[in-house]
Order: sequence, then C-alpha cells, then structure tokens
Amino acid sequence: MDKEKRIQLNIRIAQETSQKLDEIVSYYQKNTKLGRVYKADVLTDIIEKSYDIMKKQMQMQKKFY
Repeated sequence: MDKEKRIQLNIRIAQETSQKLDEIVSYYQKNTKLGRVYKADVLTDIIEKSYDIMKKQMQMQKKFY
C-alpha cells in the first residue's frame, strides 16, 4: 500500500454488510502473506479493483459508440 495521505470516512452500513466485510478480511488474512490485514486495506483493495473494472467497461462502451 502506498504511503499516501489518508482520510477518515465515518459511514453507517448494515450489520449484514459489516459481517460480510469481516468474512472478507478473514479470507484475506488466511490467503495473503502480508501479516496483519486491516478492514481499511481490504476496502481499499476492493475499491481499486472495482474502479479498474469500471474503467475497462467504460473503455469497451466507448468502442461500441
């Protein structure tokens, strides 16, 4: 993870969503060799991957117009 400036996000999410995040963090913890895995790091990874997918889809849409 880059040592970029971080901001605090105070959000409310459904309890079910929080439980899913806990499961994802646990999965990351078991399947990575990074040491301790934090929720913020998992969320950052998910957002970065989703953003990349979105950008690729947007590029594909531009090709068809």
